[in-house]
Amino acid sequence: MAAVLAALATACAVGAWRLSLARWPWRAPRAAIFFWQSLGVTWGLASVGALLAFALAPYGGGVVYGLGAFADAVVSFGHGPFTLADLPRALALAAGLMLLAVLVSVLLVATARTVRARRRHRALLALISREDPGVPGVRVVDHPGAAAYCLPGIMSSDVVVSAGTLSLLSADELKAVLAHEAAHVRERHDLVLLPFTALRWLLPWVGVVRDAHSSVALLIEMAADDRARRYCCPRRLATALLRFGAAGQLPAPSGALGAAGAQVMARVDRLVRPGPALPRRCRYGLVTFSMLLSVSGPLLWIYPG
Repeated sequence: MAAVLAALATACAVGAWRLSLARWPWRAPRAAIFFWQSLGVTWGLASVGALLAFALAPYGGGVVYGLGAFADAVVSFGHGPFTLADLPRALALAAGLMLLAVLVSVLLVATARTVRARRRHRALLALISREDPGVPGVRVVDHPGAAAYCLPGIMSSDVVVSAGTLSLLSADELKAVLAHEAAHVRERHDLVLLPFTALRWLLPWVGVVRDAHSSVALLIEMAADDRARRYCCPRRLATALLRFGAAGQLPAPSGALGAAGAQVMARVDRLVRPGPALPRRCRYGLVTFSMLLSVSGPLLWIYPG
């Protein structure tokens, strides 16, 4: 079982590397995002499970049963087939439990940091932003620079634009940008990106982790573009992105998602010259495969072999 879980973790890492180089995900951003999520979850469970399965192999009952049996052995003062004299298995057990604790802790810390940053920025917005009758439901900051972003929240979210944006964009372009930000809010893209941000904080020197974060960030923007084009002309959104780039858009604050957040020219080209969407059967097949991949880790943890 340890070999199977190790092979699964390796396959997920290789799959993430290959997926970060591919361009077909641009044809189906939502399905590709779901695939990225399944790769991340499965890699984490398989990596931890491989270490624990090797360490607990003497119990012969799989990871979950082995952990219970090991706990019973510890309570009964170490009696059982696993002893600390078996140094490789002891190290594997310690490494597996430590990796699990690190992955969970980093995600919790990243969540707490993001929540604190948003709370501070929301308090700042209460002091410096205002409402504008021309853009109802949007917070306007009196700043000459170009800025447009959404600030997600648990109960409610804010869409923020600068006064410079209102003077920079035409009415149709502004409508397109606001539709893009509304898509971020509606689909909770901040929650999608958070685990990849946490993993990048943990392993900033690993290229595949950086590429995964960049790829998911771009797919999130493309998914919001696709949602926005239902309510506006795609070319207006493209010209708005170009105007942001030419004006030198201000970076979105920590915890927020900006309109021109990732690889603007790739998004502009996709909006102006959209290629064929991934066939529906391929999208459904990708989602089905992602679901099966996501459940493979937990199933292998409870498999008694």
